Amino acid sequence: MSATSYDSSNIQILEGLEPVRKRPGMYIGSTDERGLHHLVWEIVDNSIDEAMAGYASHITVTLHEDNSVSVEDNGRGIPVDIHPKTGKSALETVMTVLHAGGKFGGAESGYKVSGGLHGVGASVVNALSNKFEATVFKDKKMYGQTYQRGVPDADVKEIGKSDKHGTLVRFWPDDTMFSVTIFDYTTILTRLRQQAYLTKGITITILDERTGDRYRFYFEWGIRSYVTHLNRNDDTLGDIFYVDKNLEGVNVEIAMQYKKDDYSEKITTFVNNIHTPEGGTHLVGFRTALTRTVNKYAREQEILKEKDVNLGNEDMIEGITAILSVKVAEPQFEGQTKSKLGNTEVRGITDKVFSEALYDFLQENPRTAKAMIEKCLLAFR
Repeated sequence: MSATSYDSSNIQILEGLEPVRKRPGMYIGSTDERGLHHLVWEIVDNSIDEAMAGYASHITVTLHEDNSVSVEDNGRGIPVDIHPKTGKSALETVMTVLHAGGKFGGAESGYKVSGGLHGVGASVVNALSNKFEATVFKDKKMYGQTYQRGVPDADVKEIGKSDKHGTLVRFWPDDTMFSVTIFDYTTILTRLRQQAYLTKGITITILDERTGDRYRFYFEWGIRSYVTHLNRNDDTLGDIFYVDKNLEGVNVEIAMQYKKDDYSEKITTFVNNIHTPEGGTHLVGFRTALTRTVNKYAREQEILKEKDVNLGNEDMIEGITAILSVKVAEPQFEGQTKSKLGNTEVRGITDKVFSEALYDFLQENPRTAKAMIEKCLLAFR
């Protein structure tokens, strides 16, 4: 066969989890330290989804001395019955089949909203681990299965009795796939703190067996506590603005406060607890509503005179600290790494929820409103 011939024998079919090991960057972004920690996020996100659905109240992340990581929640536990399409346990299906999971929306979905949009998380972590263990606590029983680089050692089987409920996953990253395989406690701690802020009422514990370090997070006030934390070293203008409202199937939650003498902008956005560093339609709706509503109030109160031009959005965001968190049943992210939201309907919903609540806040808090607008005017001038 000549070097230039091209026929069916040149077409590769990658089966099971082979695509992940062939092109890991497509699934976790990179194989450096960032990609390594992405493995932890994928498993933690599954537990967070159980919490957002109202089934889990505790998540524990343990960094073991052998450099493995385990994540345990007290949710419903991944199903272990036989899946009708694969003929295998649902647990094995979730852990070994790409795009298998209970998070695709619709009547048959296991979740109304979830961060695990693509349904690849657990199986990708499995594929990129030398060893992977899944234990399910369900119906007074314990079920387990172990894997090596994504391949099951045996079928799922009952391994004991337990009064617990939930899922425990432990994995050992594959050192042939990653340039770094040592997990960083502070990186994981920071991420878990963020998730605890976003999921008010959940308790998240991190334990580092390598050092004995242990930390527990619980924030009754959710993202309001988050804003307080971010502004802890600053003088602030008035109380924290807060709204949490469902509209047309989308939940919009916003906490916001201005700093007195700091002109830096901190607007952090999330969709289904997934950080969207590039923003998206929810951020556009937020910015639009902020600009329109503040200008409207300023003119009604004659802080802005008829001859004055409107304040621009860039003037509005100087010194702002805001957390914008939306829950969407079927989010459309741009790219596997979910860094930007694309759902067009979310823009208008965020705009409406925020503008109405912000207008009421300004009316009810005239001193704070005046201080906010004066700060915006300083930025404008």
